[in-house]
Amino acid sequence: MKRHILCIGDSNTHGYCADPADCADGGNRFNEEERWTCLLQKALGEAYLVTEEGLSGRTTVFPDPLHESMDTLPVLYALLKSHETVDLLILMLGTNDTKERLGANATCIGLGMERLVRKALSVDCWGDHAPNVLIVSPPPIGPELDDPAMGRGCAEKSAGLAREYAAVAERLGCHFLDAAGCEFNRVDFMHLSRRGHAQLAERLAALVPGLMP
Repeated sequence: MKRHILCIGDSNTHGYCADPADCADGGNRFNEEERWTCLLQKALGEAYLVTEEGLSGRTTVFPDPLHESMDTLPVLYALLKSHETVDLLILMLGTNDTKERLGANATCIGLGMERLVRKALSVDCWGDHAPNVLIVSPPPIGPELDDPAMGRGCAEKSAGLAREYAAVAERLGCHFLDAAGCEFNRVDFMHLSRRGHAQLAERLAALVPGLMP
């Protein structure tokens, strides 16, 4: 059986493209030659299976009063069991948690990630090896963000996630990657550009083989 990597994330895992000029198909989603999950699959080769579970708007544990089923915690058990056996779980979440209407600061978002990881560690989906989780801190939102639906303070909260997530990973014995520096577009300043997807895939391709059980 192939070594299975499950990637749970938000629009940056789904592949949302805020700038159609940056997307080969001219739409609002990067294609299979552009998304980081697909590029990671290509880089790792046939011995691996990379599964993407990306949902635009997804949070760690915070319900969104405007959109149902955005919090990952209630569905995490089902996701892990439906993709069993999981050899590595990659979690890249937190950008949507910074929305003003959710009322969570960076510390609370970190605690949300910790609760999510603790749940993942408890699920019987890992086969004959120990649970194996990689927390990826998304690139921080650009200070240029001007989105009334996101609200105020998002960039500041986002900038604190890497510190919080690194501490969670250390406490729980998980792996950690800070994706800062992976390029965001210059339209909404919170979604990966085509180049940013390639940069993230390159970092993960160098890291992941050494994390496998």
